[in-house]
Amino acid sequence: MLFDTHAHMDDRAFDVDREALLSGLPDQGIGLLMNPGCSLASSRNASKLSQSYDYIYAAVGSHPDAADEVNEETLEEYGQLCRANPKIKAIGEIGLDYHYEDIPREIQRRAFRLQMALAGKLNLPVIVHEREAHEDGIAIVTEFPEVTGVFHCYSGSAEMAKWLTARGWYIGFTGVLTFKNARKAVETAAAIPLDRIVLETDCPYMSPEPFRGKRNDPGRLYRMAEKLAEIRGLSVEEIHAITMENGKRLYHID
Repeated sequence: MLFDTHAHMDDRAFDVDREALLSGLPDQGIGLLMNPGCSLASSRNASKLSQSYDYIYAAVGSHPDAADEVNEETLEEYGQLCRANPKIKAIGEIGLDYHYEDIPREIQRRAFRLQMALAGKLNLPVIVHEREAHEDGIAIVTEFPEVTGVFHCYSGSAEMAKWLTARGWYIGFTGVLTFKNARKAVETAAAIPLDRIVLETDCPYMSPEPFRGKRNDPGRLYRMAEKLAEIRGLSVEEIHAITMENGKRLYHID
């Protein structure tokens, strides 16, 4: 069985067939699934979804694209959601995204720091989205040495990943790992400790080959497992077992 450690099943892309898809995933080898929030509204939905399916867990947080909504009231509601629902296992996804810069960088950095502090207060791991902001991302996580978690959909260097894993972080790999031009992702997956690797779809985005360009879903996570097995010289079954345990350890799931 596989653990999809990052899947946006509350996304409107699944409005037409969400229930049928989620009901069938265990039969496709998905044993556990983490649904992170991207905003206050999606965090509420993620929490509700986790209460409807035994194998689904949730995280709450505001993505960099929603950083301007982060204030005392938002943080208070995130705390309330965590206290009310034991299946909320992380704060996320949070972080920095300098690719489009729809939200000013200073607002993103402020929201990231506030949510890192919330995770520290609640003793929860974080799910970090970091795109084209490596230096600032590392600087901010360094300010909170008591907080770790996962850099999901990892896009940095192998050297940066080694630095993170040495400090207790996990690295999440998506369908990018299967792309023909995915040199950095493959190098990183080969270089870091196997017990710090988790697999994710980031669906409905980041479909692996040969599904690239189509709506992604957790049923395609097997492709990342196959590629990681090839990179590390292990069987697919071994990768399933190892990454399942890594995800459970990351999110403190018994």
